[in-house]
Amino acid sequence: MNDEIVIRTKGLTRRFGALVAVNDVALTVPRGCVYGFLGPNGSGKSTTIRMLCGLLTPSAGEIQVLGLKVPQQAEALKRRIGYMTQKFSLFEDLSVRENLEFMATVQDLPRRRMRTRVDELLVDYRLADRQKQLAGTMSGGQKQRLALAAAVVHNPELLFLDEPTSAVDPESRRDFWEKLFELADGGTTLLVSTHYMDEAERCHRLAILDQGELVADGTPAELGAELVDRTLLATSTHPRRAAALLSGFNGIASVAQVGNELRVLAEPGFRDLDGLRAALQAQDPEARIVPVAPSLEDVFVAATHGRRAARGEAA
Repeated sequence: MNDEIVIRTKGLTRRFGALVAVNDVALTVPRGCVYGFLGPNGSGKSTTIRMLCGLLTPSAGEIQVLGLKVPQQAEALKRRIGYMTQKFSLFEDLSVRENLEFMATVQDLPRRRMRTRVDELLVDYRLADRQKQLAGTMSGGQKQRLALAAAVVHNPELLFLDEPTSAVDPESRRDFWEKLFELADGGTTLLVSTHYMDEAERCHRLAILDQGELVADGTPAELGAELVDRTLLATSTHPRRAAALLSGFNGIASVAQVGNELRVLAEPGFRDLDGLRAALQAQDPEARIVPVAPSLEDVFVAATHGRRAARGEAA
């Protein structure tokens, strides 16, 4: 992965009246990286992406994208980036080919190059046999492939994808991510917002947003390493009773049931595993609790738990 920085922000903030949608966010995205934005709806992901694209003016802070100052040089940036929104935004009453040709025209591709490029995309995105089909009659996965093809028709250096797989089935999501890695291998930098943990794990680097604030940033492995000795796995013949006991134990941040097992996240500095095990086995002699490798969901809970607890919300 190239060490050149393609996105850099400092103090990035956006207010809508009294609402602070994005608060003092600092990002550094290297070239050729698949950089993930993980967070629930309302966490500020879409607002941040719109500011990075120059579509929304920040209330405060600095943005530099591909060496250009945004929003001051947003017009010059347009030809160098692609943007795929969560909602299908192409023309449903135009055919697949017509949509791609229209987007190529918008991006000022020369007519001869446009025909060649559209033909390439139809093959690469498995749309050649549907090029005359109206976009509005396609399945969710087919629309997704068409939208991605349209977003890269001009070979952008940087591609923004805002919740791109929220409306498709798991197989289509997997195929879509294969195309994203092909783009990254070709030198395109991608910034992808998602609320799916399995997608976030695919990213080279990951930012976690919560209530408009950047609460974690690093590779999935780096973020997981910060939770060593804090993630536990418990089993019990009465998992709901065990969950209630564990949740009330001093030093336990959260408990989540997964099937018949319980994933337990301890607070930083927790050192009473023996006491926890004794309390659990006093309730159920067959119960077990052992350290386990952290998952990305554990990382997310750890990053947001303290802030939510301070606001009086459930973790």
